Amino acid sequence: MSAQRGRDLLIKLDISGAGEFETVAGLRATRITFNAETVDTTSIESAGRWRELLGGAGVRSAAIAGSGIFRDDATDERIRAIFFAGETPNFQVIIPDFGIIEGPFQLTSIEYSGQYNGEAAYELALASAGAVEFESI
Repeated sequence: MSAQRGRDLLIKLDISGAGEFETVAGLRATRITFNAETVDTTSIESAGRWRELLGGAGVRSAAIAGSGIFRDDATDERIRAIFFAGETPNFQVIIPDFGIIEGPFQLTSIEYSGQYNGEAAYELALASAGAVEFESI
């Protein structure tokens, strides 16, 4: 895989719940993390006292983080509404030359900031709230 532009990694939100995804905002930095907890099955009989793990048994999760500026009032308003209502709408993360990650996420953090001579910016964090699907592109 060759180098890619960071701006091509997009976070999209199903704004209406009808499966039509729209870019959340003017993201300047985006990050997605996948995690899988381990289930330790090590016992006194484990070979050489090496840890043994039970494959496929741990809880899997995904986290998304982004920062930038909101594109318009509607997007800003929808993100705030999701946070305060505790909703878990479907999001998509487009990773160029890799694939599309899609599933329900909860907005776990939103932070606004700004300087007197600059634009208002935000940072948001999302945590998976159900099964996340991957589709190669």
